[in-house]
Amino acid sequence: MNRRLASIGRSVLSVATRAAAFGRRRMVAFGDLWQRSLQFRVTTSTLALSSAVVFVLGVVLQNQIVERLVQTKERAAITQLQVAVRTAESELVGDAGQDDALRNRLSNALKALTSSSVATPNIDSSAAAGAFEPVLVAGDPGDTDGKLIHAGPVEDVPAGLRNYAENNQVALQYHTQGSTYLVAGAPVTTATRPIQLYLLFPMTTEQNTVATVQNTLLVGSAFLLVLLAVITNMVTRQVVLPVRRAAAAAEGFADGDLDRRLDVTGEDDLAKLAVLYNEMAASIQEQIRRLEEFGALQRRFTSDVSHELRTPLTTVRMAADVLYASREQFPSGLARSSELLVDELDRFESLLRDLLEISRLDAGVEELAAESADLRPVVHRAVEQVRVIAGTTGSPIVLELPDEEVTAEFDNRRVERILRNLLANAVDHGEGRPVRLRLAADEHAVAISVRDYGVGLRPGEAELVFNRFWRADPSRNRRTGGTGLGLAISHEDARLHGGWLEAWGEPGQGSCFRLTLPRAVGDTLEHSPIPLPPDPPPAESARQSSQSDGDGEVDRTRAGEDPVAGEEEVR
Repeated sequence: MNRRLASIGRSVLSVATRAAAFGRRRMVAFGDLWQRSLQFRVTTSTLALSSAVVFVLGVVLQNQIVERLVQTKERAAITQLQVAVRTAESELVGDAGQDDALRNRLSNALKALTSSSVATPNIDSSAAAGAFEPVLVAGDPGDTDGKLIHAGPVEDVPAGLRNYAENNQVALQYHTQGSTYLVAGAPVTTATRPIQLYLLFPMTTEQNTVATVQNTLLVGSAFLLVLLAVITNMVTRQVVLPVRRAAAAAEGFADGDLDRRLDVTGEDDLAKLAVLYNEMAASIQEQIRRLEEFGALQRRFTSDVSHELRTPLTTVRMAADVLYASREQFPSGLARSSELLVDELDRFESLLRDLLEISRLDAGVEELAAESADLRPVVHRAVEQVRVIAGTTGSPIVLELPDEEVTAEFDNRRVERILRNLLANAVDHGEGRPVRLRLAADEHAVAISVRDYGVGLRPGEAELVFNRFWRADPSRNRRTGGTGLGLAISHEDARLHGGWLEAWGEPGQGSCFRLTLPRAVGDTLEHSPIPLPPDPPPAESARQSSQSDGDGEVDRTRAGEDPVAGEEEVR
C-alpha cells in the first residue's frame, strides 16, 4: 500500500513538474512575443482594457436589471397582497366557531383566493406579480407544536416572516426551499381569533429573465471583445506594416543594398516618413559613393607612388651600396653617413613593400595560398628573424609549444609575417623584459599569443593598434625601425584566413596579441583556445623549467610558466 501511494505521489509530482515547465515555457514565449511585436502588445493591451470595461459595464447593467425586476416584483406583490387580504376578510367575517368549522372556512377562503373570479383592480401589478400560492394560518402567536389551524403549505412560510404577520405587520421575505419564493405576509382582521395571510410568489420567471440577461451579456461581451480585437489588430497592422517595411529596407540598406527604397503611397504621415527615408538613403548612398571614389583614388595614388618610387629607389640603393662598400676609404664622418644612408634605405624599402602590400589588400586582389602544415616550424622561423633584435634589447623570447604537431590550413608567408610583426612589436615595447609566445589548439581552431611585460596599453588603445601609422607614444624612440603598417597588414592577413587578431593591454602590465585561425579554411570561428586577457604569470616562473640556446630564445615545454617583469631572465 505504501509503495502504491509513493508511486502515485511520484506520478503526481512528475505531472506537476511537467505542467510547471510547460507553463514557464509558455510564459517565456509570451514574453518574447511581447518584446518583439508592437502589434501584439497593442492588441493585447486594448483587449485587456476592453475586457475590464466590458466586465464593469456588464456587472453594473446586470445589477440594475436585477434591482429593477426585484422592485417591480415587490410592488406588485404588495398590491396583490392587499387585494387578497380584502378578499380573505370578506370570506372570514364573523365568528369562526370551532376548529373544524374554522378550518373549513379557511379552506373556502383559500379557494376564493385561488379562483379566477378573484379580480385585481391593478391589472398591470397583478401581471407583474404573477402566479402565487396563498396560505392562511389561524391562531395566537403562542400556539405552536402543531396546534395552528392553517390552509395551504404553511411549511414554506419562513418563521421570521410569520412573527411579523402575527404582530399585525405587513412584511416581505425571500425564501429558498427547493425553489426561490417571494413571501408576502399580512394579518387578516376577524371578530374572533387572529388570522394571517401569506402569498408565495415563485421567482422562476425573474430567475429565467436574469439568466437570459446574463447569457446575453456574456455572448454580447465575447462578440464585442472579438470584434474589438479584430478591429484593433487591423488598425494596428495599418501602422505596423509600413514600419516593418521601413525596418526591412533599413536592414537591407545596412547590409549593402544601397538601392533599397520605400514605396510611397498617399500623403499621410507614413508617406512623409517614407519620402524622408528615401531622401536620407539617397543622400547616404551619394556620400558612400563619393567616399568609395575617394578611397579608390587614394589607393591608386598610393599604389602608383609606390610603383614609381621603386625605380629611383633602386638607383639610390645601388649608389648607396657602392658608397657603403667603400666606406673604409672615407673619413669617419662620411663612413658613418654611408652607414646611416644604407639603414634608412632599408627602412624606406620596407615601407615601400608595406605600402604596396596594403594597396593590394585594399584593392582585394590578394589571394590566400593556404596549405595544411605544422605551425611550429613557422613559429621558429619568425623567432629566428627577430633573434638579433631580441638579443640587442635584452628581451629573451620564451616559447611555449606543444610536443605534438599543430596542423592547420594556412598561408605560410602571411602567418610568418604576422608572427614576425607581433614579435618585433613585443620586443620593441617590452622594456628589456621577456617576451612569451604560446601556441595552443583544439578541435576547431589554433591560436598563437605573443605576450610582453612592457609599457602596456591604455584603455581604448587595444582597438587603435591596428590602425595604419598609429603609435601609442609618438615621442617614444623605436628600436626596430618599423613602418607603422605592420599590425595593419597583420590584421588584414588574419582576416583573409577567416581568423581574428586581437589585442589586450594594461598600463605597466604589458600587452598581449592573440592570433586565432580556423583549422580548415572556410570554417567559422566561435572561440579561441587561448584566453584573452591572458592568465596572470606565476611567481618565480622565469627561473624554473627553462633552457637557453644562447641566442636569446628560451624553449619552455611546461605550460603556464610565464616570465615575471623585473626578474633575471635566462638567456
